[in-house]
Amino acid sequence: MSEETVSEPAPPSSYPVISHKWYEDVLAVLFAALLIGTAVVFYTEAQLVTGGVSGLSLVLSYVFEDVSFGTFFFFLNMPFYALAIIRMGWRFTIKTIAAVGLVSIFPTYMADLFVIDTVHPVFAAVFAGALVAMGMIALFRHGSGIGGVSILAHLLQEKGVMRAGWFLLAVDLTILAGAAFVLPIPNLIYSVIGAVVLNVFVGMNHRPGRYFGK
Repeated sequence: MSEETVSEPAPPSSYPVISHKWYEDVLAVLFAALLIGTAVVFYTEAQLVTGGVSGLSLVLSYVFEDVSFGTFFFFLNMPFYALAIIRMGWRFTIKTIAAVGLVSIFPTYMADLFVIDTVHPVFAAVFAGALVAMGMIALFRHGSGIGGVSILAHLLQEKGVMRAGWFLLAVDLTILAGAAFVLPIPNLIYSVIGAVVLNVFVGMNHRPGRYFGK
């Protein structure tokens, strides 16, 4: 086939915008929560942490062993729902509440589905980071989120108080600093590796122009 007969891909702007069906949103939230919930199991088994509300919930669950990650995760996210309604609307907020609720429940019941006898912390960090990233991307693409301080970060940036990136970095560093009193230093290093994997994965795969759904 000659070069003249090879059709060039249409530019992104020429693709029709196809909205997701309601059942596609439901499945996306369900599968994303399953991925993230599985990641929490690996974080917990390897005694690792991550950033944001999920990281704080992990630290607290290590300190207060009688209270599960899911309990902390669900209730710590509650203050951010009001901000989500204001910034993102009810549709986004409802799907986010559903995702947070499922992620809060899944890790507890997964203990009855599979048992991890041993796992190297580096593998746990990389694998869990990738799972969370895939779950987050699925939620983003279906107009949802996993709650957390990112909503507050963007609000502070809009008000001119602080750049969102710097605020999120400060929160994550604070969580890691608190985790240093709970976990060994090597575990914190492994946790940083997992955070890098998570953010690089999201950065590579969640970009404008690479996805045309809505």
